[in-house]
Amino acid sequence: METFEFTLIASGPDPEAEDFEQRFFEAGCGDATVSFQKGHILVDFAREAPTLQEAVLSAVENVQSTGAVVRRLEPDPLVSLSDMAARSKMSRAAMTHYFKGLRGRDFPAPKARITTESPLWDWADVSLWLYANGRLSQEIVTFAAVLSSANHLISRGETDLRSQLGRRVEDVMSGLQNGPVAPARSKRQKVP
Repeated sequence: METFEFTLIASGPDPEAEDFEQRFFEAGCGDATVSFQKGHILVDFAREAPTLQEAVLSAVENVQSTGAVVRRLEPDPLVSLSDMAARSKMSRAAMTHYFKGLRGRDFPAPKARITTESPLWDWADVSLWLYANGRLSQEIVTFAAVLSSANHLISRGETDLRSQLGRRVEDVMSGLQNGPVAPARSKRQKVP
């Protein structure tokens, strides 16, 4: 078993009700901290499960059994260059070079705020690109794929999240079978 950390954003139960937190505890969320922030119910999980997919599915089912409506999962799938740098443990300058095409080719296009100075990218797309270019582990790509797929299905109102999520994640993971390519050497590096 492994412990997976993520947050479910939900709405529904009255946070002022006396049994608000107890309701989540009794529904199987004893491994989560429940709070109400910025108009949303946040359920921060540290869930033990054999896979991230199972952790997410069981958490969604537990939260839904309280009468809450799950809106999405976080960490947020939309990321800035700074967010990408932090998640990949690389510098912001490196992310900027990838984005501008100075390193690597075919970096994913931004998904939101495209006309602004600080566009946002889909972390699942970026993590897959970084993995394919030998810069990120498969574990991080899997985490991004599961959360992105779950968010997509939740936003569509899918009722059979369990089977749908499995199929979507399998599709993403089948694309990782060949493994990452070796990272390209910078022209400034000396070859031994």
